Amino acid sequence: MDLDLHRTCANTIKSLSIDAVDAANSGHPGMPLGMADAATVLWASFLKHDPADPSWPDRDRFVLSAGHGSMLIYALLHLAGYDLSLDDLRRFRQLGSRTPGHPEFGHTDGVETTTGPLGQGISTAVGMAIAERFQRETFGPELCDHHTWVIASDGDLMEGISYEACSLAGHLGLGRLNVLYDDNEISIEGSTDLAFTEDRLARFQAQGWHVLSIDGHDPAAVAQALTEAKAQTTRPSLIACRTIIGKDSPLAGSEASHGAPLGAERTRQTKIALGLDPDKAFDVPEAAKRALRSHEGPSQRAAWSARLQDHPRGADFLSWHHDSGEDLAARAPWPSFEPGGSLATRKASAACLKAIASAAPNLIGGSADLAGSNGTNIGKPSFTKERFQGAGTLHFGVREHAMAAIANGLCLHGGVRPYVATFLVFHDYMRPSVRLSCLMKQPVLYIYTHDSVFLGEDGPTHQPIETLLAMRALPNLEVWRPADANETVAATREILQRTDGPSALVLTRQNLPHLSPPDPRDMAKGAIVRRNPADSPDVVLLATGSEVSLCLEAAEVLAGQGVQAKVVSLPCLERFEALDSAERDAILPPGIPRVSVEAGATLGWRHLVGPKGRAFGIDDFGLSAPAEDIAEALGFTPESIAHVARSVLGS
Repeated sequence: MDLDLHRTCANTIKSLSIDAVDAANSGHPGMPLGMADAATVLWASFLKHDPADPSWPDRDRFVLSAGHGSMLIYALLHLAGYDLSLDDLRRFRQLGSRTPGHPEFGHTDGVETTTGPLGQGISTAVGMAIAERFQRETFGPELCDHHTWVIASDGDLMEGISYEACSLAGHLGLGRLNVLYDDNEISIEGSTDLAFTEDRLARFQAQGWHVLSIDGHDPAAVAQALTEAKAQTTRPSLIACRTIIGKDSPLAGSEASHGAPLGAERTRQTKIALGLDPDKAFDVPEAAKRALRSHEGPSQRAAWSARLQDHPRGADFLSWHHDSGEDLAARAPWPSFEPGGSLATRKASAACLKAIASAAPNLIGGSADLAGSNGTNIGKPSFTKERFQGAGTLHFGVREHAMAAIANGLCLHGGVRPYVATFLVFHDYMRPSVRLSCLMKQPVLYIYTHDSVFLGEDGPTHQPIETLLAMRALPNLEVWRPADANETVAATREILQRTDGPSALVLTRQNLPHLSPPDPRDMAKGAIVRRNPADSPDVVLLATGSEVSLCLEAAEVLAGQGVQAKVVSLPCLERFEALDSAERDAILPPGIPRVSVEAGATLGWRHLVGPKGRAFGIDDFGLSAPAEDIAEALGFTPESIAHVARSVLGS
């Protein structure tokens, strides 16, 4: 692209960005003004994509990690021919528009991931790059041969999650991951010198990255750097683009250009500086459209489709991308457990993972340095810098937050089924990324073990109390806490078939007695009646996980005292509460006193037990002691639960 055409494209992106922000009276013009030059070079000459098929599996992935600059990607998508009109740009940040304030996956064609919380985009991109290399080494470059491109800001690199994810990317040698760093030395409060003075380039070099530093406003320098980055096959690349935030505006170089509209007069001055008509808003020259259209994308996609048809493993590739959870659940050799035995649910989960792995060669995942404790070793080789083909085990190290974001990237890329694991109490380290799984409706499997105070001697720092409550507060997260090994199998089957959001599988360290396998129809409802007296019960005991067996023992104690107790396992409250009132009433009969029993915070149970019932749990921190001593001290014994049940009956 010659320099005049480049300027036409870049200036159009700048103009559209400031016009949209002005129209909304809200937004971030500084970043699009600063990165328009680099983005123009990338999209015009390097990005492999086809707007006619935004989900083409072999497209390049573009991630705007600096999601506050969302008008940059919206302008690019419009000019490149995606289904995003000028009217959509005019409705930037408005109710129901397709141009929300930060890019949202599933909302706008061409947006590969939801960004906004800084550090998330670049970390998610690491997962995309892992998925690409795994499939390229499995099926060959004929079917998988693309790159992952990221635009990241100072804020992205300040967030701790980016340290975690980029360290792993360097360790794995993800040579097709390329990051354009908007090195403008400005954050919201002013110069980055206020708080961010480390040598960022040396940091990335130490993490095993290929590092370049260029003038981000020089298109020739940008093109040369992108060419060098693409040529790197064994190291990810960081291209530090020295830019001026708010370039060409009266606020150039100032933090004042970051997060507020320029306003009519400054917009006018900016357009004059760019050589544009100051009286025209949302003006798009045809030359800019033509230049940013993906001229090679359609032919590249057509050639790829032809190769797919002729490829000896083309059917396998398609199954990786389209195989349903129902089909996989039907193929997997699920374990079963006979009543009379006992097993920790984390060990039952380990058997389930191996069953899925035997039926799904694209199952990949791992643990935050806790594989033995979490039961996540599926018996497949580890991913290493030298080997991805045939691997299945990712070693995330002690990087819970990046692990969750990488799982999102694996899922978003397509073609793999990810799972990740840690102790339940460390969900707090992952929560922002799990929240994005929920928002993007990505079916990530989150495995959490050591689920309560009954993990024992590690004490309060490792014993989750409020964590289940916090997880259940997340919209679109299904939290499964099975009562035994057989419920663990049934829960995993339900999770495997879910396509519209993530699931958390919450598991015990300690052994639990095997119960009878649940009816799949009951499991789908999130509720299993484990004990139901022939006559109308006097009290209903509700529980999850390890506390179900405790309630069954308590029911026997009550029976000996002339009190009939119904016991209900509620492995998934989200499923149960989604039932209609008649179905819920059939399981929890109205008018009969209820006691909930869960080794955690009681707040989330109070609406289920009602004013006459009792939520029995733990509303303080745990204890450091053997599990049996903790149970006795906190009242988690059959006799204590029976006493609580009698108290709600007034006896």
